[in-house]
Amino acid sequence: MINVLLAFGANLGNREETLRSAWKELETLPDTEAFQISTFYETKPVGGPPEQPDYVNAAGTIRTELPPVELLKHLQQIEYRFGRVRTERRGARTLDIDILLYGSEIINLPELTVPHSEMLHRNFVLRPVQDVAADWIHPVSGLTLSAHFAALFGKSTTS
Repeated sequence: MINVLLAFGANLGNREETLRSAWKELETLPDTEAFQISTFYETKPVGGPPEQPDYVNAAGTIRTELPPVELLKHLQQIEYRFGRVRTERRGARTLDIDILLYGSEIINLPELTVPHSEMLHRNFVLRPVQDVAADWIHPVSGLTLSAHFAALFGKSTTS
């Protein structure tokens, strides 16, 4: 089983209920167990079209035997079931699930980049990660995710 770190976000519909329900859907994936989900954090949109509603973000850890691209396809199916429509980059969405880390693997495929290319620059990702995977090591930098959070945002994991 591989430890996987996921990021969740929603800014349309019943955001918190969507994240809770999507988390439960992960438990139905083959060869996968949902392990831990963070607190939900409300955040302002970053980039994308102006005047979007605020997001609710979370991070979660799972253990899976699914290969990375197969896991991605399952996550995209969950997004679709919750009404995700991809019409514009960084646009409003009912649900977004990203693979941040897949064990210690480095993956560069057209459809999937792991570690997630922007995770270390986003407070709305790194803050919830502190709840569930602060001690995980980023496979490129070799630093813990809590060290990245502290360095980039000047905060300890207890703030």
